[in-house]
Amino acid sequence: MLLFFLHFLRDFVGVKIPMVFTYYSTRMTFAALTSFVITIIFGKFFIKKLYEWKIGDRVRSEHCPLLSELHHNKNDTPTMGGILILFSLLLSLFLWMDLKSSFTLLLLFTTVSIGALGASDDYFKLRYKSTKGLSGKQKFGLQVLISSIIALYLLWPPFSEALHIGNWFIPPHAKEEMTLKLLSTKGYMSLFFVPFFKEPVLHLHGWALIGMGVFFVFIITGSSNAVNLTDGLDGLATGTVLMAASAFALIAFISNNIDLARYLHILYIEGSGEIAIYLSALAGACLGFLWYNGHPAQVFMGDTGSLTLGAILGVSAVLLKRELLLGIIGGIFVLEALSVMLQVGSYRLRNKKRIFLCSPLHHHFEYKGWPESKVVLRFWIIGLLLAIIGIATLKFQ
Repeated sequence: MLLFFLHFLRDFVGVKIPMVFTYYSTRMTFAALTSFVITIIFGKFFIKKLYEWKIGDRVRSEHCPLLSELHHNKNDTPTMGGILILFSLLLSLFLWMDLKSSFTLLLLFTTVSIGALGASDDYFKLRYKSTKGLSGKQKFGLQVLISSIIALYLLWPPFSEALHIGNWFIPPHAKEEMTLKLLSTKGYMSLFFVPFFKEPVLHLHGWALIGMGVFFVFIITGSSNAVNLTDGLDGLATGTVLMAASAFALIAFISNNIDLARYLHILYIEGSGEIAIYLSALAGACLGFLWYNGHPAQVFMGDTGSLTLGAILGVSAVLLKRELLLGIIGGIFVLEALSVMLQVGSYRLRNKKRIFLCSPLHHHFEYKGWPESKVVLRFWIIGLLLAIIGIATLKFQ
């Protein structure tokens, strides 16, 4: 909205405006600061209201009885704090993003739709005083539906052909002269990239795009659920999402700069700076939320936050064609999700034998005697290292 207002003043009123406010780097910075400040300012009031409305969380203990003892002081801690994150995020985006951008609209759809799903799940947990909320099939089915709509939109020709892509590379016959050639094409969603490789390893056409659509659904739904599983200790999911969002914001910014993209020999995606702004605002909101969510937590984000933040990361990775890179940068989420799948599989196939003392993985280390704060801190360190490694892959190709 602010961008529209500035252009209106310049083009129709004739007012000279400082163009610095239209730069992606400036808007990224202010988007992060705005969402951070809003979260800090409204956080205390919001938490107070949650206490008044008795919107408290209950510790799950069916499969890990020791959790009731370890986390007994967490019972009745306010939940649905994801509303605060999304409120700060959306307000910041309203100010600093180009609301006409296809990237913006798609990420907004993701935020609102998955956010509504997560809020519904939290609501049913509170209404029926249960830890389950929506059934697993209901929640997963709605996630797949929303992800399928996004995938269809991305692969639908009127949208995919409207996106511009520039792929810088050195042709084999011109390596000696080191001349660079810019390939312009349409429909870049059909390309498939692998970390450490400069060129796409696949370029799908026709019916093969169905497979790409299924892959998109897997990435978005998987990312959403993986972050949800990570959200089990004070500040764990918030901090790791902060790192992952910051890393992808930098990648989106680089992908939007034709000179940087040429230097690093990566995909140039016109307009991806809007993704960078979106993720910067998300990082700012997470940093502000961490003020209240750090140990001992005053509020939990709930499914309203965790499902939505994971989906935003998944959609961003798809839009930037860095789907597999999400597995590196978001390695903590992958490990948490894998620990649950391995635990469930072992329990069912090996006569109720478990691999871990408790899953997700962070609870396993709690069972081994690690203090909660130490588990979170060490996972943050690993998450930071993975984010750095993920960014470094852009250079080492």
